[in-house]
Amino acid sequence: MLLSDQPNNPELTREILTVSELNQAVARLLEDSFDVSWVRGEVSNFTPATSGHWYFTLKDNGASVRAVMFRSRAAAVGFIPKSGDQIELKGRVTLYEARGEYQIQAEQMRRAGIGSLFEAFLVLKNKLSQEGLFDAQNKRAIAEHPRAIGVITSLSAAALRDVLTALARRAPHVPVIIYPAMVQGTGSALQLRQALALANERQEVDTILLVRGGGSIEDLWSFNDEALARDISASLIPVVSGVGHETDFTIADFVSDLRAPTPTAAAELVCTARAALSDRVARAQEQCTVALHRKIDRLAQRVDRLASGLVSPAQRLSHQSERLSGLVFRMRAAAQRSDQQRRTLTDRAIARLGGVIPELGASRASVQRASAALDSGYRRLQALRSVKLASLAAQCRALSPEQTLSRGYAIVRTQQGAVVRSSREVSQTDTLEVSFATGAADVQVLALKHPQDGA
Repeated sequence: MLLSDQPNNPELTREILTVSELNQAVARLLEDSFDVSWVRGEVSNFTPATSGHWYFTLKDNGASVRAVMFRSRAAAVGFIPKSGDQIELKGRVTLYEARGEYQIQAEQMRRAGIGSLFEAFLVLKNKLSQEGLFDAQNKRAIAEHPRAIGVITSLSAAALRDVLTALARRAPHVPVIIYPAMVQGTGSALQLRQALALANERQEVDTILLVRGGGSIEDLWSFNDEALARDISASLIPVVSGVGHETDFTIADFVSDLRAPTPTAAAELVCTARAALSDRVARAQEQCTVALHRKIDRLAQRVDRLASGLVSPAQRLSHQSERLSGLVFRMRAAAQRSDQQRRTLTDRAIARLGGVIPELGASRASVQRASAALDSGYRRLQALRSVKLASLAAQCRALSPEQTLSRGYAIVRTQQGAVVRSSREVSQTDTLEVSFATGAADVQVLALKHPQDGA
C-alpha cells in the first residue's frame, strides 16, 4: 500500500513527534523521575573548557556516564579533578537534547580517594624514585647538534605529524628515522620497548623522541609500564619524552633524560634552528676575521721593529773596518807618546847626572855612545813594533768577516738573528738566513748531518 493511499487520519498524525520534541519529553521524564543524587566514580577524559565549564566521564568497573559541571558550580569545588581521581558528586540526571545523550549535571563535588590506575601510577613512581631512576645525575646529555633524530610513536598519530612539521621547520638538514609502535591499547607497551631496543641496536640516531598526543590516564597507560621505564633508563641513546599535554605526566616523563610538555616542544628541544646556527656561524666568522686582522697588524708591527734593528753584512763589516782603523790610530798615537816620554825621561836623567858626575871627557863620551846606542836601539825597537803593527793590521784585514766572505764563506743565522755554529742548533724544516759577500738568501733545512760523538 502506498503512503498516499493511507487515510488522512488526524489521530494518527497527531502522535508523530519530531526528534526535538522526543528529546524534550525524555529530558522532562528523566528530571521528574530522579531526585538530586550523590554518585561515586572515577574521573576520565576530563576537559576544562575555556568558558570555565568542566566536561568529563564518571565511570566504575562496569559502566560510565557523561557529566558536566558549569563554571558557577566548578568555582566552588576548591580543586581541579584529574583523570583517575575518585570523586563523589551531587547532581541531576538530564539529557543533552542536541545529541540525545544522557548525562549528569553536577552541582557539588568532593574527593572520594585516588583512582585505582592513579594509585598504581603513584606506587610505581615512588618505587622507581627510591631506586634512583629519576636522579638528575643519571640523566644523559642531549646532543646539541644530532646527526639524526629517532621518533618512537604510531604512524597514524597526530603527534608524528606535529614532530615532523617542527623538525622540518627548524632543522630540515637533520635526518629523521621513525620507529613505529602502538601508543595505546593491549601490547602497546611491548611495542614501545621493542622500538626502543631496535633504535639502541642500530645506533643510527643521537636522540630518541618518545611521543604521543594527549588522552585519559587509560590512553596514556602504556607509558606508565615499569619495564618500559627501566628500558628508557638503560638506553644508550638519550631519550626525550613528549607524551600528552602540558598537564599530563607519565612514568616515562620522569625516567627520560628530558621531558617536554608536548610532542612539538620535544622536537624543538632536540635541535637548534637552522637560522640560529647560521647566525652563530656568521658571528664566529666575523670574530675570526677581526682576530685575524688584529694578528696581522701585530705581526706587521713586529716585522717593522725587527727590520729596523737589522744590519746588513756590508754595514757590519764597514763598522768593524772603521773600528780597526781607530784602533791602529790609537796604537800609533800611544807609541808616539811612549817615545816622547822616554826621550823626556832620558834628557832629565842626563841633566841630573850632569849635575852630580864630574866632567870627565871619557865618561861623557861613553854616555854619549850609550845614549846614541839607546837611541838607535829605541829606533830599531820602534821599527820592529811598526812592522809588527803592520803585520797585525794585515792579519786583522785577512781575518775580517768581509775578507772571509769574499773567499766563498757565508754566515748562517736563524730567523731570530742568532749565528749558527753547529748543526745541532737547528731542526729539520727550519728556515735560515745565509749571508754571502754580496747579498743573502733564505734557505730551508732538508736534512741534518751531525758529527760523530767524540769526533
